[in-house]
Amino acid sequence: MKNKWIFLLVFFLFIFPGSAFAEPLPFPSLELGIREAQTPQDTALTLQLLAILTILSLAPAILILMTSFTRIIVVLSFVRHALATQQMPPNQVLVGLALFLTFFIMAPVWTDVNQNALQPYLEGNIDQGQAFENAMMPIRDFMFEHTRKTDLALFIDLAGIERPEVKGDIPTYVLIPSFAISELKTAFQIGFLIFIPFIVIDMVVASTLMSMGMLMVPPMMIALPFKLLLFVLVDGWHLIVKSLMLSFG
Repeated sequence: MKNKWIFLLVFFLFIFPGSAFAEPLPFPSLELGIREAQTPQDTALTLQLLAILTILSLAPAILILMTSFTRIIVVLSFVRHALATQQMPPNQVLVGLALFLTFFIMAPVWTDVNQNALQPYLEGNIDQGQAFENAMMPIRDFMFEHTRKTDLALFIDLAGIERPEVKGDIPTYVLIPSFAISELKTAFQIGFLIFIPFIVIDMVVASTLMSMGMLMVPPMMIALPFKLLLFVLVDGWHLIVKSLMLSFG
């Protein structure tokens, strides 16, 4: 009986295909090809496309090493390790928070880039070279503001260039690593201060357990609730984010 119904269904589909199926959905066709450039404009367009793809591939490195992202994500990681909450908050939450804090801090810089570089270039008032120079100026000013002179001098000596008289004489490839290690040092300094109260709690809990003879009880398990309680009572996330914002002021 079952085979009979299957046969009737197949027969119906073949005899009445128009009523059984709706009209097929049209699918767009996509064609990719490589052809020889016919004009100088075609060559310039190809080079522009390659430059854009290169910039997009380097976008994560640009975001990490030329903005406030490095300091923020390192400090947030220190907070999680100080609390000893393993993977709480998750990595996705920390990275997302760091990204939005970075967008908030860098908003004046991006506004300056948009007004003085991107919009004039789109309107045809400046060429690509001038747009790139105008875009780099506020970013370089931001990095100079948060780069230590000792770190900058280190990479100037390593690059083997003459001691610059003004900031404009310092190449960007020297400024970026100087800014990066300065951010790491600042983040570790903030992280050290964050660890101090939690280390005190660990020491107090460990000493209390030893005095009570409870050597088999892990001190970390007992200290974790007190750490969370302290962090909540002082509104820790508010203080951490406020300190990060003020450190870029």
